Amino acid sequence: QVQLMESGGGSVQTGGSLRLSCTASGYIYDSGCMGWFRQVPGKEREGVAAICTSDSTLYASSVKGRFTVSRDNAKNTLYLQMNSLKPEDTAMYYCAAGNVLLLAAAYYRHWGQGTQVTVST
Repeated sequence: QVQLMESGGGSVQTGGSLRLSCTASGYIYDSGCMGWFRQVPGKEREGVAAICTSDSTLYASSVKGRFTVSRDNAKNTLYLQMNSLKPEDTAMYYCAAGNVLLLAAAYYRHWGQGTQVTVST
């Protein structure tokens, strides 16, 4: 059974940084793609960043240059380094496992429970 568990969320002020982690179990972590998504109440889940085994990455335009996605296959862990955070980055952040380097939620089959990120002014 695939399990994904996010951690690292919290509350920061504008301009601050956070690093999210997502640990995977029951999944062949060294194949496929992993992604970060975020969602605020009343809105659709938004793709933030994705990375595949080739280390190819993809970012949403709203976070490019501020967020960095990476993975440590030895630790079965996905990371999202978030710098220069803005209030509009406030959301529940989810990691997901799939096989396509896209930021569309429909292409990801397995999801974590999410970790809250709150950015205050």
